[in-house]
Amino acid sequence: MSSPDPEVRAARNGSARDSTSPHGGRRPVVAVTGAARGVGALLTQRLAVSEHIKQVVAIDERRGDVTEAQWHVLDVRDPAIAEKLRGADVVVHLALDLDLETDAAARTAYNVRGTQTVLTAAAAAGVHRVVLCTSAMVYGALPDNDVPLAEDAELRATAEATGVGDLLEIERLARRAPRAHPGLNVTVLRPAVLVGGTDTALTRYFESPRLLVVAGSRPTWQFCHVEDLVSALEFAALEKAEGELAVGCDGWLEQEEVEELSGIRRMELPSAVALGAASRLHRLGLTPSPAGDLEYTMHPWVVSGSRLHEAGWRPRWTNEEVLAELLEEVSGRHTVAGRRLGRKDATAAGAAGATVALLGTAALVRRARKARRRL
Repeated sequence: MSSPDPEVRAARNGSARDSTSPHGGRRPVVAVTGAARGVGALLTQRLAVSEHIKQVVAIDERRGDVTEAQWHVLDVRDPAIAEKLRGADVVVHLALDLDLETDAAARTAYNVRGTQTVLTAAAAAGVHRVVLCTSAMVYGALPDNDVPLAEDAELRATAEATGVGDLLEIERLARRAPRAHPGLNVTVLRPAVLVGGTDTALTRYFESPRLLVVAGSRPTWQFCHVEDLVSALEFAALEKAEGELAVGCDGWLEQEEVEELSGIRRMELPSAVALGAASRLHRLGLTPSPAGDLEYTMHPWVVSGSRLHEAGWRPRWTNEEVLAELLEEVSGRHTVAGRRLGRKDATAAGAAGATVALLGTAALVRRARKARRRL
């Protein structure tokens, strides 16, 4: 399987730059936080060459590569950011840390405090719109979810999965901001499983020699390529859509389709075994992913994306194409239970052997701890 031809993708409708600006001919000044890395860098580059944007103000802790942008090097938690935002019409806040390896407390301190500071600073600087980016994970992965979920569906996620607690708090800040700062509007984008230079518990799922399937569950997969997310962020920055906006490929894939397309066979485990082992392995520090991450591979949480569609935006990538891209990206990586293994370890252990080794290690550690307590 290969990625779609660039000319084919370019021909599809999905680019905000194909429409006229809603500012009555006046091109907005857009500030981007987290502008030197990841999605922020891609958006900064896109906006910098857009004929609909007057100026891009790029903010990060280091200077990025987009020379057309006006750069400010500082931490988004620094209140001095308010001065850097003066003159901006829109702020797109992408300075988030969702790294699996980051200390959870440090991650929350950065994500939540950074968002609070940006919202307050934007209001003080006279910015009229802030665009935030969370994840469709905030809806929660539950067996009774509608398929697909509407954007106004209740956010039923818990803080049990990596970073989701931070994202839920950011969503709460987004809802409170217009009341705390009259005149400030907030748009929130919620992408599906993000693919394209990303490393998450959900992308690592496809690095395993076998796809873990919990018995009795109904996994459904919906992806969002970073190119489509950047396109949707530009759409929001140009104020062509507002409110809570889900972003993803049209439709979804059932687990059987994923297995057929990927050529990776499943390993099925009872729910109690899979969740219990995931919880123990994480608690013992053997894997970076808490048990809550596993829920998102068990139950549906796909979204409709109807609001962006109604506003005229369309994804350029299909689920099948993004899955092919993901499989190409993770080729050569070896992950078991969310834990990266070196090539030598993976080759020596094999899929089942590595899993047994991890579970066995956890059991040995537990027995050792119990023995120490009895002394």
